[in-house]
Amino acid sequence: MSTISGKVWCFGDNIDTDLIIAARYLNTSDPKELAKHVMEDKDPEFVNKVKAGDIIVAGENFGCGSSREHAPIALKAAGVSAVVAKSFARIFYRNAFNTGLPIFELAETDTIQEGESISISMESGEVKNGAKTYKFTPIPPFMQELIGCGGLMNYAKKEIMK
Repeated sequence: MSTISGKVWCFGDNIDTDLIIAARYLNTSDPKELAKHVMEDKDPEFVNKVKAGDIIVAGENFGCGSSREHAPIALKAAGVSAVVAKSFARIFYRNAFNTGLPIFELAETDTIQEGESISISMESGEVKNGAKTYKFTPIPPFMQELIGCGGLMNYAKKEIMK
């Protein structure tokens, strides 16, 4: 999973965890159920438009709000393959890696348009958008391994089985 490619869905600044998955749906931890309601309060049709492999591109402070792990779980279960944002709330950052959702900080998200296709190289720290290439700080190998395993729990299971 060193390169991720997909269609872009754009969101702005301060997309909080309640916009990603509303609190009224937190009576379950079932990823499939959560996926049915992802981004519902921000874009009621998002769940019908997003396809497996698509990528969310956002502004500042993505994932702010509560510390619920449901938010990255819902995104991943809905088929979102990665989130690229100018910045992430720290707890969302950790939760994303813990659940195996790749996220990338990139200052130039304003230059990426909804509907475009981008590719992301975790190793080289590049986002390619047509002829444009943007650099970000590459994800450390351990974090890449977490993502490759599908999250912290799967990584721990793998380590125990060694």
